Amino acid sequence: MKELFDLFFTFMKIGAVSFGGGYAMLPILTREFAEKRDWVTDTELNDYFAIGQVTPGIIAVNVATFIGNKRKGFIGGIMGTIGLVTVPVIIITLIAALLTNFADIEIVKHAFSGIRVAVCVLILSAILKLWKKSVPDIPTLIICLILFGLSAFGGLIPVVGKFISPVWMVIVAAVAGIIIQSIRTARRTKGGNKQ
Repeated sequence: MKELFDLFFTFMKIGAVSFGGGYAMLPILTREFAEKRDWVTDTELNDYFAIGQVTPGIIAVNVATFIGNKRKGFIGGIMGTIGLVTVPVIIITLIAALLTNFADIEIVKHAFSGIRVAVCVLILSAILKLWKKSVPDIPTLIICLILFGLSAFGGLIPVVGKFISPVWMVIVAAVAGIIIQSIRTARRTKGGNKQ
């Protein structure tokens, strides 16, 4: 029971101080769960982010569910998720109730300008960390560059732009990863048999 409450309050603390969504949270989640508490490894956290990105829902909520589930099963997943969303739901409800008066206050406008800059920095930090772990070699770099090119410039090509969906990009990347890993495994097995 103590670990369930620990899970809830840890995610509640993260939810209270996180702005900018899942990617901005990655450095905080890494520090809190991979480095400080050793609840997950960096690789597991990156995998949770990847899965959270391609499954329905908010990335951060999905990651909270995955970490909670890993620690304490189904109930842990629920506690992690509820913990993460508790403070933001309260804050959003208060802001929505006061939004007409709140948004026009000059200090609030300046605060949000500063927050946007901080969120950009956190997202850039998350991208760099994901890059180091997710693109370890030339074949994955090639996959990354091809998919980035299709994503960024596919709309400029009339025929291609109509057919490229992020879903297909994820499927193509997954299939390419499976093929590359299968080839590597076959080479290692073949090399091991020769000795």
